[in-house]
Amino acid sequence: MTERRKVLVVGLDCATPEIVFGRRDELPVLKRLIEGGLHGTLRSSDPPITIPAWMVMATGKDPGRLGLYGFRHRRGSSYDKMWIANSLAVKEKAVWDILGERGGQSTLVSVPPSYPPKPVAGNLISCFITPPAKSTESTYPASLYREIEERFGPYIFDVVFRTEDRDQILAEIYKMTEKRFEVMEYLMETKPWDLFWFVEIGVDRVHHAFWKYADPEHHLYEPGNRYRNVIIDYYKRLDERLGGFLEKAGKDTVVLVVSDHGVKRMKGCFCVNEWLIGQGDLVVKEKPDKVVSIDDLKIDWAKTRAWGWGGYYARLFLNVEGREPQGIIPAENYEKARDELTARLLALRGPNGEAWRTKVIKPQEYYEESNGEYPDLMVYFDDLYWRSAGTLGYGTLFLPENDTGPDDAVHAQEGIYILHDPRAKTGGRKDASIIDIAPTILASLGIPVPDDMKGRVLGS
Repeated sequence: MTERRKVLVVGLDCATPEIVFGRRDELPVLKRLIEGGLHGTLRSSDPPITIPAWMVMATGKDPGRLGLYGFRHRRGSSYDKMWIANSLAVKEKAVWDILGERGGQSTLVSVPPSYPPKPVAGNLISCFITPPAKSTESTYPASLYREIEERFGPYIFDVVFRTEDRDQILAEIYKMTEKRFEVMEYLMETKPWDLFWFVEIGVDRVHHAFWKYADPEHHLYEPGNRYRNVIIDYYKRLDERLGGFLEKAGKDTVVLVVSDHGVKRMKGCFCVNEWLIGQGDLVVKEKPDKVVSIDDLKIDWAKTRAWGWGGYYARLFLNVEGREPQGIIPAENYEKARDELTARLLALRGPNGEAWRTKVIKPQEYYEESNGEYPDLMVYFDDLYWRSAGTLGYGTLFLPENDTGPDDAVHAQEGIYILHDPRAKTGGRKDASIIDIAPTILASLGIPVPDDMKGRVLGS
């Protein structure tokens, strides 16, 4: 093993190159890291969702290998049973596990998914999926929770961001972020660590709650609105807090700033199940006369060929004979049915007849391994600009806003990375993939990269 150096991973959930790189002059700390190191866009995982993206980054394995395709997953071939991803769903070793096997220590703060907390060589505070009722069970070791609460009060894991009370959202985001930095500075100064990795979810929340106020291209943008500077002002405060934090990390520490995905304006929400009904794929016993979730729809499974789930991307399932309880698509016609549905999805156009850049993924063909409960098709409507609605009954296929509460933004494939090594002589811009982060962390720690990690070491 070569010399072990300290590595600090600054996780900014949803941070976008348009701001981090495009407005760097307003962010002096990040600008110094950029100009003194290597940086570029970081292509996210497929799908570009918080879970699985952070674990792709931490393990060097893609979602197919991890068997994680989002927050919720269908349970087997059931029509109505599902499970929610948490830390126990991650079976692959993360970089901190590999470091721990070699005697190293890690401090992990809010890296998704980290609830329930699993043992780690070091200290861990779990992430935003921590249930409020379980906040006392959110750390490893368990005693760390009381240690933190006695000094700083209750730790804030997340905020409610899908609400119309924007002032309340903003106040809660700042409160959460300030509290997190207080706690992290304490941990950095009092706990031994070789790897310190935190994720600030506030970036994601401020994007989703305020993007329409800052982006003139957003269809709901209002010139001169009082929230137009909220996002950049939050970045500025984050940059300021990061400056003091980096000083505590030490001058020889390798710093890696990363985001799990980027952000862009939401054009609207596409009612995929309404479309499937119109296409004859989804047959209902009773057409809804009000807005309902697909979970509450009275479906005639004996006549249904396909149905879908909502989210930042659509997950579509086929009703296959011998697989689903009332499957009607013969197993030998599976690929034919999937190809035919794919062709119709790719032909979709927007509400004004505009062309869409829709992407359809067949998991079994896209990933080298397809573990777990993957959907039959993964669909990015118009390059992810349009969300997939899990509800229907609106009398239209196109909604101007999200169907599950206020949300101004969707996920973009390109996030960011900045690799700042005080000893490195190379810098500049070089775009990368999220799969490159795990091997880069291990190499920076002086640990050999396992053969089954597909990514490359950045800066080598």
